[in-house]
Amino acid sequence: MSIASPANTRTAVEELLRRIGEGDPERIAELYAEQGDWKLSWPEAEHGRTATPWIRHRSSRADAASHYRELAEHHVPEQVGTEIERILIDGNDAVVLGEIRQTARSTGRAYRARFAMHLTFEDGLVIRHHIYEDSLAVAQAFDAEDK
Repeated sequence: MSIASPANTRTAVEELLRRIGEGDPERIAELYAEQGDWKLSWPEAEHGRTATPWIRHRSSRADAASHYRELAEHHVPEQVGTEIERILIDGNDAVVLGEIRQTARSTGRAYRARFAMHLTFEDGLVIRHHIYEDSLAVAQAFDAEDK
């Protein structure tokens, strides 16, 4: 693994966030290594549920593109926002702290979820993408039984 300077890591994070904001899954996926470590802090039994199919572990660039496509398919695009509060850099690693605001397409429920995203870069590409988020807020927004 090459040792990145904080400036290079910050540039890579900012480019990733910019592309996520633009919403093109293929362009976002270009910033992921062919193989990587992608985990979400949801209970394993809840991964890939019908209402939230994008929530599962992933391991490839193609998986990254699929994640962003599925995420977009299940949310109302005009009612999406993300506030980045802080980006912390330590060599190849970055932690992004913030809050997402989305609306579940299937239920019409808006939600806010705080998150921390731990990213690790190698040669400018994401090799680790771990998300820690308010999974209860997301689950409740997609729960058809909880209207």
